[in-house]
Amino acid sequence: MSFLRSRFLQAVVVFVGAFVVLRFGIRPPAPWSVITLYMAIVAMALLIFVSSDRDSWASFVRPIWATLTEPRYRIVRAVVVVGLPLLLGYYAYTQAAARPQAPPELRAVHPAPPDSIQFRGKDFNISGAENPLRKDPDAFARHVAAGGAIYVRNCMFCHGDNLDGQGHFAHGFNPPPANFQDPGTIAMLQEAYLFWRIAKGGPGLPKESTPWNSVMPAWEDRLTEEQIWQVIMYLYAATGQQPRRWEATH
Repeated sequence: MSFLRSRFLQAVVVFVGAFVVLRFGIRPPAPWSVITLYMAIVAMALLIFVSSDRDSWASFVRPIWATLTEPRYRIVRAVVVVGLPLLLGYYAYTQAAARPQAPPELRAVHPAPPDSIQFRGKDFNISGAENPLRKDPDAFARHVAAGGAIYVRNCMFCHGDNLDGQGHFAHGFNPPPANFQDPGTIAMLQEAYLFWRIAKGGPGLPKESTPWNSVMPAWEDRLTEEQIWQVIMYLYAATGQQPRRWEATH
């Protein structure tokens, strides 16, 4: 019973119990950085507890001192002297050893679009298609304003307030959402290309160069054809970019 009242045993039980709760009692599991932080706090709290008075500290160090000095614990000392360096060495090896790496994913930045797609039951030709809303210059400001409202409701959370791919959810995605401010994105593309990507999203990407890992949803079930063209107009207007034009054929 005196051993059960030992401050050393109590500290060990509390420390191990705290680790079990943090490691296995939290769902979803906490990251190791968080577990390490909290275990350090637990260790400091236990140290304060066992050193609160002289008798408590003596009870804590007594089994440690006995293990280090008394002949009856010779085998325990040998196990500690041999086992502890082996454990530390194994841990260092696992951290430093080279790990097999998966081959890099070969993924085109801008995959080639199909010649045509099905949009809400009708054929839509991607090749050569122009934004029909640009035919009426007087309605340009109205369409851009409508596209901005659509962007705020649906796209801002990933692509960001400033259209720079730094939305609230962006850091949870790999690859990250497109940065429309980058001249290497929409400035290099025709508006029909954007229509295809918005309408079909990640699920509509071609099988070539998979896996794409794109979390872009398919918006064709939630946005009308006009709304998609409007948000495309907003993207170009808000970034100051101009869409790439189809080359004239002779």
